Amino acid sequence: MDFVEELMWRGMIHDMMPGTAEQLNKEMTTAYVGIDPTADSLHIGHLVSVMLLKHLQRAGHKPVVLVGGATGMIGDPSGKAEERNLLDVETLRHNQEAIKKQLTRFLDFTAGENRAELVNNYDWMKEFSFLEFIRDVGKHITVSYMMAKDSVKKRLETGLSFTEFSYQLVQGYDFLHLFQEKNCRLQMGGSDQWGNIVTGTELIRRKTGGEAFALTCPLITKSDGSKFGKTEEGNVWLDRKLTSPYRFYQFWLNVSDEDAEKYLKIFTLLTPGEISEAVKKHSVAPHERLLQKLLAREVTVMVHSAEDYEAAVEASQVLFGKGTAETLSRLDEGSFLDLFEGVPNYSVEPTLVDSPYPLSELVTADTGIFSSKGEYRRLVQGGGLGINKEKVADPDMTIDRTRLINNKYLLVQKGKKNYFLIVAG
Repeated sequence: MDFVEELMWRGMIHDMMPGTAEQLNKEMTTAYVGIDPTADSLHIGHLVSVMLLKHLQRAGHKPVVLVGGATGMIGDPSGKAEERNLLDVETLRHNQEAIKKQLTRFLDFTAGENRAELVNNYDWMKEFSFLEFIRDVGKHITVSYMMAKDSVKKRLETGLSFTEFSYQLVQGYDFLHLFQEKNCRLQMGGSDQWGNIVTGTELIRRKTGGEAFALTCPLITKSDGSKFGKTEEGNVWLDRKLTSPYRFYQFWLNVSDEDAEKYLKIFTLLTPGEISEAVKKHSVAPHERLLQKLLAREVTVMVHSAEDYEAAVEASQVLFGKGTAETLSRLDEGSFLDLFEGVPNYSVEPTLVDSPYPLSELVTADTGIFSSKGEYRRLVQGGGLGINKEKVADPDMTIDRTRLINNKYLLVQKGKKNYFLIVAG
């Protein structure tokens, strides 16, 4: 299956300029996707473009990721209701390095002539004077051409600065630069980028007489029409410090049946046969959520690791009475805290557990989890108290730092469902 056929069956093509498929079938083609480095992590909204590049490289073509150090200083008006805050050079450079590190999980930056490359448009825009730009670039694109773009039309009523109005020219010049310097013939992106991308192909045509191409994928939405990738907490990030592997896994596990089938095509490398077989099995027993489990596994392993996936699966069973102390110890701190979000927690002085300290004191006088030592002892004797998923058999048990999860947390379980978290630190 060639690159275009692959994207077609996955539902990943929204618009494609005539001649694109022929160009890709003719020779190894260099293609790029632009990412504005407005944060030091990608989020799952970026994954669509990253998967485009991954399929491109797997098909033998050369992927280029353009980190918009210059365009990130302007802000793309496409799909935005208001102008964004502008970032300084130091922040943009930091974000660029963090993004490249994440991209190495998806793209091969080392092997062969089709190895991936990362470029920053600040490198060629920083020395470009305003007069040079309007002479060498601006004169080739008419105002009426720019005004006809949807990204401009939609903002005229609410207000559009000249800075944002000029964005499509800067992005167009990026395509021209990569066309001339790296023989880049194709730009890809979300469907909201179509206007900006074809400005680039038009600039290349008018300035060099060359031919370049455009391909966009649909903007991903949920089956209920709401925005993909957003939760009550905000974006679902690829950086584990911003979105823990457990919360990341849970996001995919909780999508609808309809979305799960669609997302399996877009966000995994599973074949048509594998996805078809999974859909068939799911339809027999939809309550088992086989599609969601498959999706959550594939994406969590791809973005994080098999170990993070396994820890997330085990952790998700903890609240249902399963799981062990070893399960909890394997979780990173972010995943552990996400798992017990909403559980009552109590802070104690860290020095309290630097040496053996009576558990009975910790759960009564120090935290009030038990109203009295008598209540505490009765529950221990009845086999109803657990510490870090292990049953407490001795009411005179002591706690020290070696028993804490992540050297900081003690999980107390009263009965089957009542959890409390003691934080020493």
